[in-house]
Amino acid sequence: MEMHDRDVMEDLLGLEKGVCDLYMHGAIESSTDHVHGVFSSALNESLGMQSQIYSAMESRGWYSAENAEQHKVDQLRQKFGSR
Repeated sequence: MEMHDRDVMEDLLGLEKGVCDLYMHGAIESSTDHVHGVFSSALNESLGMQSQIYSAMESRGWYSAENAEQHKVDQLRQKFGSR
């Protein structure tokens, strides 16, 4: 099976999202300030890489975010804002 640039970028984005999730949980579960700082720093770097990959994909038309309809945003704001 031949992999194209888009396939590679989609795989990279998915992997980077998974790495971010692992680093976030590592930071949450850290037992010391030092370990928390290491995980937090790694998370910030990974979030930056994820953003760069997303931007590269978006610029090629391979990934686009849709805007939410305003009435749906308002409904969610009412639902969760009252808590």
